[in-house]
Amino acid sequence: MILGLVFLCGTYVFSQFFRAFLAVLAEALKADLGAGADDLAFASGLWFLTFALMQLPVGEALDRIGPRRTATTLFLFGGAGGAALFAMASAPWHIAAAMVLIGMGCSPVLMASFFIFSRMYPAAMFATLGSVMIGVGSLGNIAGTLPLAMAIDAFGWRETLWVLSGFSALLAVGVYVTVQDPERTPGPQTGSVLDLLKLRALWPIFPMLLVNYLAAGGLRGLWVGPYLADVYGATNAVVGQATLYMGLAMIVGTFVYGPLDRWLGTRKWVIFGGNLLGLLAIAALAYQPLAGYWPSVLLIAAIGFFGMSFPVIMAHARAFVPPHLAGRGVTLMNLFGIGGVGLFQVATSRVFRATEGPDVAVHLPYQAVFTLFAVSTAIGLALYLFAQDRTD
Repeated sequence: MILGLVFLCGTYVFSQFFRAFLAVLAEALKADLGAGADDLAFASGLWFLTFALMQLPVGEALDRIGPRRTATTLFLFGGAGGAALFAMASAPWHIAAAMVLIGMGCSPVLMASFFIFSRMYPAAMFATLGSVMIGVGSLGNIAGTLPLAMAIDAFGWRETLWVLSGFSALLAVGVYVTVQDPERTPGPQTGSVLDLLKLRALWPIFPMLLVNYLAAGGLRGLWVGPYLADVYGATNAVVGQATLYMGLAMIVGTFVYGPLDRWLGTRKWVIFGGNLLGLLAIAALAYQPLAGYWPSVLLIAAIGFFGMSFPVIMAHARAFVPPHLAGRGVTLMNLFGIGGVGLFQVATSRVFRATEGPDVAVHLPYQAVFTLFAVSTAIGLALYLFAQDRTD
């Protein structure tokens, strides 16, 4: 299974890349297709919403037919096909359609790995294994920064997307050849998402899942690029460097969070403390969006670092889920985690459009977006205080 997990990790590298690459492509797409920041925020939101909505059928498929065929089929037709459609785009709505396809393709890859961890490895290792998968997979986040900017400058954005489509197809074939489905669990196999929703212990965790990646995913997925370009006049290469710093901070944050629940004997307070520090960074950026280029980049990196508690939250929620519903359990959690980013990317595009204008200071629409991130995170943290702590 090690080779199978390597290929699944490869597909997750591409998933991380595709959710974040619009920030660097923004200027090229604006020049070639007339796609503005609100168009790209909408397309980015569609990626996250599609990804989230796919979690319910993906969870059903993981429990019924296993991760091998589920991940292969969706990543081949959605990931590779969506990248090909993106490469042929001639209008902003083509970008949106391509992001829907890519969201479908990426929807099973991380959850296929989490399903395998849940069924084939000790429960106490779940958060650590999940953090390693996300940390290594976040190399895709790095690839979508300065390296992508360099590739666009050297070859063009369409040619780059064609290459990505080809590699996506090869990875899908690799998953099919190498991944092994876990054995079915003994005992009753009946149950549905409704059974999971009846578990009251999960209810306070849902809001935390909804907001924990909200600002990090929203900024890295799009807003950091237009913000730095409009407010500080950053070039494509400078945006690539800034997103590289944020991406590196996110990788480090993932690995730092991973073992903390075992070291400290708590999941709830690891999650709460880390996200509280992230909230402070978001609030600082919202309060002073004109702090200067480097202070802003440092705050953005801090938001990325503290916003990577997702594997620990997943482990917290998974501790309440029965084994025979593992697939539907991890994907339901992921629906909230990714769906929150998708909803708010669409919402922030509307907020941005509503607050911009010829007589409005350039930083004010971004301040409105950052404020929405901060308020939403604060609400999620407050509700999470009612969660029951549990470790394995």
